[in-house]
Amino acid sequence: MQRIHADVNRSADTHLQAFDLPIYPDVKIYLKDESSHPTGSLKHRLARSLILYGLCNGEIGPNTHLIEASSGSTAVSEAYFARLLNLPFIAVIPKNTSREKIKQIARYGGQVREVEAADIYTQAQHLADELGGYYLDQFTNAERATDWRSNNNIAESLFQQMEKETHPSPHWIVVGAGTGGTSATLGRYVRYRADKYSQTKICVADPDNSVFFEGFRTKNSAHKAPVRSRIEGVGRPRVEPSFIGNVVDRMLKVPDRFSFAAAWWLREKTGQAYGPSTGLNICATLFLAREMKSAEQAGSIVTLICDNGERYMDTCYSKQWLASNDIDIDLELATFKNSMKK
Repeated sequence: MQRIHADVNRSADTHLQAFDLPIYPDVKIYLKDESSHPTGSLKHRLARSLILYGLCNGEIGPNTHLIEASSGSTAVSEAYFARLLNLPFIAVIPKNTSREKIKQIARYGGQVREVEAADIYTQAQHLADELGGYYLDQFTNAERATDWRSNNNIAESLFQQMEKETHPSPHWIVVGAGTGGTSATLGRYVRYRADKYSQTKICVADPDNSVFFEGFRTKNSAHKAPVRSRIEGVGRPRVEPSFIGNVVDRMLKVPDRFSFAAAWWLREKTGQAYGPSTGLNICATLFLAREMKSAEQAGSIVTLICDNGERYMDTCYSKQWLASNDIDIDLELATFKNSMKK
């Protein structure tokens, strides 16, 4: 515990960047840059919470093998904390996960087992049972491992950083859904602090090949998708146990070609490469900003930069990879460039 507390004490909070778009003069957009965590992604917060959850529940001891089912970013962050605690870590990941993510897991001393995407849950649990280890299980524990009331979670941090802005209580907070933990934390926090943030609503963006949107729309968690999301880190083939639809106010379905195009457009606009899940968030944010403009509403929208783009140079930022997945972003990229100039 002392090592984790010391690590937190050494870390600064993530920046909240103003993202000015002249086309929306009365809608102030902000990007909370979670890529600046030591492990480069939003999942750094989740990994720390999951490790603390296991420690405080007495599940993690001095020699415990830590096991996780992950598409990559959570495993990278968990490998970092496992090394901090001198514990062995194994990530069970879907085949075709970004090679850069696998390298980063190994850089922190973690191992990987590549399996079919549909098998990551059962294989992770089987491996934990076989080794007498602890299955961190982000897809179940994400919503319960984080203290959503305070403790410098992402919600408390975000709202503190917004206090001096023109519209300190955002009209919308936009996130994608991977585990559902971030939307659960934010949704619970705005309800807990309804005295100050009653006007703030949570919007979750969902990519192709994901069933969160259908589960939310029908209030039925039994939906399944036959293939995995191409936007690594968000979108799931099943409605994960940690997705709490009751604290989400709205969901938007975003085609993948728009998410990839938005990531390219954001790189050109800011000079920084971010992952495609950030592109997904940007698409939903711009849609809501356009709605607010049409309704002559003034206010603010906050969304997240989920991770840096270095992990996706062989996928999101590779024309060859996009073509091999039948993703053509040229028209959508031109649309972003032209429409945002008006």
